[in-house]
Amino acid sequence: MDTRLDTRMMHPRDQIVLVIRRIYNRGLTTTSGGNISVIDENGDIWVTPAGVDKGALRASDIMCVRNDGTIEGQHRPSSEFPFHKAIYGKRPDLKAIIHAHPPALVSFSIVHKIPDTNIVAQAKHICGPIGYASYEIPGSAALGKKIADALTEDFKAIIMENHGTVVGGSDLSDAFQRFETLEFCARTVLKGARLGDVNYLSKKEIEKFEYPEAELYPEMSKVTYPPDEREKRTEICRIIQRACRQGLMISSYGTVSCRWKNNDFLITPTNVQRWDIRAEDIVQINDGRREPGKMPSRGVRLHEKIYRANPGINSIIITQPHNLMAFGVTRTELNVRTIPESWIFLQDVALVPFGSQFDDFSEILKILSTNRPAVIIENDAVLITGDTLLQTFDRLEVAEFSARSIIMGDTLGRMIPIGDSQVEELRRAFLK
Repeated sequence: MDTRLDTRMMHPRDQIVLVIRRIYNRGLTTTSGGNISVIDENGDIWVTPAGVDKGALRASDIMCVRNDGTIEGQHRPSSEFPFHKAIYGKRPDLKAIIHAHPPALVSFSIVHKIPDTNIVAQAKHICGPIGYASYEIPGSAALGKKIADALTEDFKAIIMENHGTVVGGSDLSDAFQRFETLEFCARTVLKGARLGDVNYLSKKEIEKFEYPEAELYPEMSKVTYPPDEREKRTEICRIIQRACRQGLMISSYGTVSCRWKNNDFLITPTNVQRWDIRAEDIVQINDGRREPGKMPSRGVRLHEKIYRANPGINSIIITQPHNLMAFGVTRTELNVRTIPESWIFLQDVALVPFGSQFDDFSEILKILSTNRPAVIIENDAVLITGDTLLQTFDRLEVAEFSARSIIMGDTLGRMIPIGDSQVEELRRAFLK
């Protein structure tokens, strides 16, 4: 099955199966929980069935409720179908709906709070303002009315009191991106709260995200795609898919680049959801020029500066795993002296101020080297470098595991790091 969600080409039933599989495999819903629907150009609503295993759903399981009320399919439509129908009736701009019970958003739901998405810049733009619907019995017409009423023209996502979340989108790809980003925000806030005070971005800081400098790169007049270049494109896509599956990257954010030759490199595009990137989407940067018709990621200038300053760095990943981001949003130092592997792979991980990724990059450039491969940018991302893309990804995994262990260990007591003498032994043994 194709793992790219192309709403122009895929049948609604295939779109739904692909997205519910992503949601289930990421642990964002249970076997019986949640439902998804898509309304097509005829006004027919395609919806997940009631009582069918979400982990094994097939296209033939998807139900269709025709515009005239006729029901087609081998099961019953989801018991929550009434609120899907109510939303479409009130919001013709929404063409897809996701309802689920992801753990972090349920945490907000059961304490009757709404997560603040101002923790990272892109989240506010993608999620928008978040609404709230008070409790009603699942599957009832009353619940449908309350959700539809809560989803006014200002909202595309709501928290359901003691229930979960509902998000809508212009298509299913848009809805999934909003759903995943909102859960990321909730998880980051909850993890960060265990470390200290969570810091939020101002409107002015968020606006910086909207003014990328990628367009300053002129287009090439001629492009070549030799075999080694095409191979690197494929490698980048595989790493991104892997990162998405493992919760190290989400649809709305993540930049991966790989040096090709000299200071020329390949980099992810802007405005293409990370789950759905293909080799042909990757952007070639050659002698300060970009591949025609494509816009590289917003961080392209930073990547170029890193490659020029560090001949031993050949790949870069910038992303937002929620455990690492907990340190970023609380502006807490990540001490990777947890186990020998963590220090050997990462050494000391610096924390740099928000804005370092937009200005002259000097704060980041003076830190990064082949021996210091990672920095955390406050309220933005973690930046990991390496010799190969696989090594860089490995370091990312180790960093996120280290962050997770520290946060989990907090319930047991204060972290006792590896001592200076032990670090020197590691340095002599592994970093000759």
